[in-house]
Amino acid sequence: MSTGFDDLLAANRSYAEHFAMQGFDGVAHRGVAIVTCMDSRIDPLGLLGLSPGDAKIFRNPGGRVTASALEALVLGVHLLNVDRVLVIPHTKCAMTKNTEQELRATIGQAAGVDASWMGFHVIADQVAALHEDVRAVRSHPLVPASVDVGGFLYDVDTGLLDQVL
Repeated sequence: MSTGFDDLLAANRSYAEHFAMQGFDGVAHRGVAIVTCMDSRIDPLGLLGLSPGDAKIFRNPGGRVTASALEALVLGVHLLNVDRVLVIPHTKCAMTKNTEQELRATIGQAAGVDASWMGFHVIADQVAALHEDVRAVRSHPLVPASVDVGGFLYDVDTGLLDQVL
């Protein structure tokens, strides 16, 4: 087995010594679902004053509402106590820095393999994308109108969240 994970496994053993969530039911206790970017500068629970168990979190490059994100939200709404959805992209997102073609070329060169077939879903206009994503959640036939859906922009330099819609 690879030893490249030894430090993480040691940290996990330490974590497990004080693990307090055994028996947890897995629902979102504060009724919150968050769709956000995979960027490591984002602490989805911390930025909203939430704790483990309070929210369902779906992360992907750019924090987009993809088909997989919609699937997770529908499950969250109907099975996991979700009644509020926050879509939260962020400032300085790498997915806004290149065109699809530029990103394919960069990845292809780094991998040494043609990447022209891969979709990276770059974001040309972050605010327009946020409007589109919120609209996708609000209009989904399996997401009831009673679910509050908001679009926000997280500032990675200040930690502040700005409600866009």
